[in-house]
Amino acid sequence: MNINLRNKKPPIYNRKYQISNELADLDPIIAKILSARGVTKEEHFCYRLKSLAPISSLENINDAVDLLIKHKEHKIVVVGDFDVDGATSVALLLRCLKDFGFNNLDYIVPNRFDDGYGLTIGVVNEAARLEPKLIITVDNGISSLKGVDEARNLGIEVLVTDHHLPGDELPKANVILNPNLKESTFVSPNLAGVGVAFYLLAGLGRVLESQGLKNAARIPLRYLDLVALGTVADVVKLDFNNRVLVYQGLQAIKKKSCVVGILALLEKSGKDYKKITSADLGFSIGPKINAAGRLDDISTGIECLITDDINTAKKYTDNLLKTNEKRRNIEAKMHQEAFDYINQIDSKNMPSCLCVYNKNWHQGVVGLVASRLKEYCNRPVIAFADDNDGILKGSARSIHGVHIRDLLEAISANHFGLIEKFGGHSMAAGLSLKMENFAEFKLYASKYLQKLYPSADFSGAIYTDGEISPEKLNLEFAKMIQKFGPWGAGFEIPLFHGKFHLLDQRVVGENHLKMQVKPIKGETQIDAIAFNQERIISRDPLELIYKLEVNEFRGKVTEQLLVENIYSN
Repeated sequence: MNINLRNKKPPIYNRKYQISNELADLDPIIAKILSARGVTKEEHFCYRLKSLAPISSLENINDAVDLLIKHKEHKIVVVGDFDVDGATSVALLLRCLKDFGFNNLDYIVPNRFDDGYGLTIGVVNEAARLEPKLIITVDNGISSLKGVDEARNLGIEVLVTDHHLPGDELPKANVILNPNLKESTFVSPNLAGVGVAFYLLAGLGRVLESQGLKNAARIPLRYLDLVALGTVADVVKLDFNNRVLVYQGLQAIKKKSCVVGILALLEKSGKDYKKITSADLGFSIGPKINAAGRLDDISTGIECLITDDINTAKKYTDNLLKTNEKRRNIEAKMHQEAFDYINQIDSKNMPSCLCVYNKNWHQGVVGLVASRLKEYCNRPVIAFADDNDGILKGSARSIHGVHIRDLLEAISANHFGLIEKFGGHSMAAGLSLKMENFAEFKLYASKYLQKLYPSADFSGAIYTDGEISPEKLNLEFAKMIQKFGPWGAGFEIPLFHGKFHLLDQRVVGENHLKMQVKPIKGETQIDAIAFNQERIISRDPLELIYKLEVNEFRGKVTEQLLVENIYSN
């Protein structure tokens, strides 16, 4: 979809901020940006490992470590998930446990289409053929009540590590490690699944070192690149604890102290590992691994991350790129069909929660369609595809202020049997329901959203860090912004707005608009680019919503505006 030139723009607000005395010595704009994101102390942007929340503060960590040590000489099967968080979690666990001396390891990842999500009974029975004494779930398991029961009935002990929100009933696992358990006081409930796995392994390393395994406590630190990748790709909130993990992982990659699979993916993506940013992980590397889980088998991504042979990693990377290209083609067709559908709806009659379905849609890609529609319609969206036997598989994406999992829980609690199963977070969730219940569910989705969130904002309001003077539109300030990252969900990269004269424009690449612009109150000329944007027909100054970034092309490093939205007067 194009970034359309619109005469009517949504409300644009400046982020609120209050600069503390500790930030007074910083550049005033940087101080404002950090303050608007809750930073009040210098230590909040000093990402040292010693600043991480204590390992011992994660509930049940000691019991989880004891369970692992109990099974050090036994067969252990890791059960993952079919996204980047799940893939990095599996890779992290396998690598660290091997380094710790666990030599009887295997893994299983459910197939999205055959098995569904989590530790299902079918997955347990598949794992049982490997004769494990222990199953460890990563990035799943908190909603796998029947699967955990099946494993326990078969005499297999279960360690659930997950970060998804629990339901009213917990699985009867031997140990559950989850920072979102209702009684948890852990300071970083926003850990991704790979973050939870990291804490488990860090706790195990400390105990094993105390038992005589030299440098065991430092083994998990070798793989912070995996933690960074999974954390950014899962779009969890980058609170301070997560920023420490991501920052340290990025530093490891910049030093080439990372798994060869990440290096291969960066090379194939045209990225320089020495200059990697969190955005590269989220928008370049992550989607290539995710594509495997969406269309085929995430095991290709896992194998890419666990191999130590660069040539093998490159072969897996080639496969991932081919799958990702296929995903892009499928997604483009689905996007067009979705937009054709919603453009037939009178904007005044747009439902509060938009539910869309097409019998030809690919269930591995509906989440991407939901994300794009959410941005376009400024409201929660649930996109559905056929699963099998009259079941629809839905993927939900929400807006700030609407907790999408809580919405699904309210519908399920008041209309028993309407939803077959569901789970997720505040901003994203998954569910399944019978085809005959789709029409009824659509009505309740909007009804309960209006009831639970009567003040939900569907205006598409944009919050920026304000206007900046033309003197700041330079490479030095762009590098300064980059320096205070990592930026990401909940710690958004600075976004600015301002009016510019359009001096020149040309279409480059796949329908991207390369421009040269000049602030209306200055003489500075600066390059700008807007992705998926046609040529602009307007002689009036344009209002741009943009990020100031460092751009490198053919060895030349310059400042550049990355334009998010364009509005005419």
